[in-house]
Amino acid sequence: MPPPYPELPPIYVDEGLIVVDKPADLLTVPGRGEDKQDCAIHRVQQRFNDALIVHRLDMATSGLLLLARGADMQRRLSIAFAQRRVAKRYTAVLAGCLAEACGEVDLPLMPDWPNRPLQKVDLARGKPSLTRWRVLSVDEQVQSTRVALEPVTGRSHQLRLHMQAIGHPILGDPLYASPAQCALAPRLLLHASWLHLPELGLSFDSAAPF
Repeated sequence: MPPPYPELPPIYVDEGLIVVDKPADLLTVPGRGEDKQDCAIHRVQQRFNDALIVHRLDMATSGLLLLARGADMQRRLSIAFAQRRVAKRYTAVLAGCLAEACGEVDLPLMPDWPNRPLQKVDLARGKPSLTRWRVLSVDEQVQSTRVALEPVTGRSHQLRLHMQAIGHPILGDPLYASPAQCALAPRLLLHASWLHLPELGLSFDSAAPF
C-alpha cells in the first residue's frame, strides 16, 4: 500500500522544476486499475498543475524525483537525462560483504518478457548498461554492505539486477533477492540520494531513511 498521506511536499521549487522526496511504495506515475491511480505525479499536480514527469523511480525505491514545470522544461530536462548530462547517486544495502572497495558492473540488460516486470542480463540482445559502485560501510555481524551506486545508464531495474548479478542483491528486494535476503528488510533498501544538474548549477541531497 502507498504511504497514507495525500500530499507530497516539494524540497525545491522554482519557475522551471520541482524536486520531491518520493517515499517507498508510491508509484511515480499511475498504473493500470483504479487502485493504482495514487502516485507521485498526481500528488504533486494537486499543488502544481504544470508539473510533468522527467524520469521515474521504481515504486519500491525512495528518494529524489525531479519534475519539470511545463512542456519546454520537460523537453529540456528529458534530453539532458537521455544524453547523460544529469548525475545520480543511490544508497543501497546489499546482502553479503563486498571484498573490494569499489568497482563497476558492465552487463547488458533487456526485459524478461515471459516474466515481466523482471529484467535479465542478455549478452547478445541486451542494451548496454553500466553501474559504478563504492562501499560506504560493511556490517560483518549481519553480513551486509552499504554502498553508493552510480547508474551511468538508466535501464529499468538496472541497479537491482546488476547487484544481483555480482552475487549481492539489495536487501528487501522481492524481485531479485532470495526469499531469505528479502526478509532481512521491511522494504527495498534502495534510495535516490543525490541528483546533480550541472547545466543549471543545482544539486540535491537526501539521506537514506534506512
